Amino acid sequence: MAGSGQRRVVVAGAGIPGLSLALALKRAHGPALAVTVCDPALASGAARHRGRAFAVAAGGRRMFAQLGIWEAVSAAAEPIRDMVVSDSRLTDPVRPVFLTFAQEPSPQDAVAGEPFAHMVEAEPLVAALLAACAAAGVVLDPVGIASADPGPEATELHRTDGRAETASLLVAADGARSRLREGAGIGWVGWSYPQSGIVATIGHERPHGGRAYEHFLPSGPFAILPLVEGGALGHRSSIVWTERAADVPALLGGGPDETLVEIERRFGHGLGRIVLEDGPSAHPLAFGIARRFRADRMALLGDAAHVIHPIAGQGLNLGLAGAASLAQAVTDALRLGLDPGAPDVLQTYERERRFETLAMGAMTDGLNRLFSTDALPVRLARDLGLGLVDRLPGLKRLFIGQAAAVRGTLPRLLRGQAL
Repeated sequence: MAGSGQRRVVVAGAGIPGLSLALALKRAHGPALAVTVCDPALASGAARHRGRAFAVAAGGRRMFAQLGIWEAVSAAAEPIRDMVVSDSRLTDPVRPVFLTFAQEPSPQDAVAGEPFAHMVEAEPLVAALLAACAAAGVVLDPVGIASADPGPEATELHRTDGRAETASLLVAADGARSRLREGAGIGWVGWSYPQSGIVATIGHERPHGGRAYEHFLPSGPFAILPLVEGGALGHRSSIVWTERAADVPALLGGGPDETLVEIERRFGHGLGRIVLEDGPSAHPLAFGIARRFRADRMALLGDAAHVIHPIAGQGLNLGLAGAASLAQAVTDALRLGLDPGAPDVLQTYERERRFETLAMGAMTDGLNRLFSTDALPVRLARDLGLGLVDRLPGLKRLFIGQAAAVRGTLPRLLRGQAL
């Protein structure tokens, strides 16, 4: 239990945003703030994330560096040095390139000299977060939070093992189907896409050189994202393959050899012979956003607050931005001797995050609808638009800055500053 006069924050959910928030708060406040992460999945440690990888934007990398874990994961992080965007049908003999992004140092570039993103495998990242949380004094409890009863001074939490405790603030980071969000009566606006996201790790003969590919097909984008060297052929990439959900059983229902043939049709031969190293696994795609990001003594974080299409690779970065904003709002309140679960603290967090989340969700939804079609007039218009962007350096730098999460009003952690 928290000591006399000690505040407590409980994070329900041990995903990357939840662990990042817990670590940030504990490092900023030490013994003055009790921080607990509750999640039954903690019993399996970081292994449950095996085979997944994320594009961590420059802002997220700065946050991890400030939290003291980037050094632990840097060996598992591959910088994305440039990106090539193409658009064609699967049967087209050539894949014309319409847009390229390269990290070109410039005095006006918000990320000059810094990759706009790194591909980081999830398992070592989560392992580093768990180790740092434990070293900092965060309590890691492999049990769920079933419900919460907020009061004027604290909220009473009921654990799935029957225990109860109180906290100043409960952070619901328990996923898109959050029971805590539903229990608080917070509505959800969303829809399912007629698509699945297929992820896999591919080994290949030739080095990728830090280049990412986004190839738009009528069924959805096929992304090739560089990973650190290794594997059977010496080089590896992660693929994120968006496909019509109705076609997935046929595409993945055969043996490994048949699946590899389908991947190779989309992957191409630019990196030489390929092998399947991990996966594939298919996941239904959806869009959703909570009507509010807060309730009495509760804040929503990560997928409990928002789910977006993976077309821009920004889902995790939205969650990290939310963790940085909430950590800052709570810290600013605590340093003034105020209640971290008070309505005005949570309103500050919601005000900072909701509009940007809505904007990112609308952008990814619009991009998916624009590019997941084979209508010739639409294809011509979008390819013309991509070509225009490619010829406007200022606009390209703007897009890079947005993708790197280093533009606009940023919380301190995303700027690489201490709380």
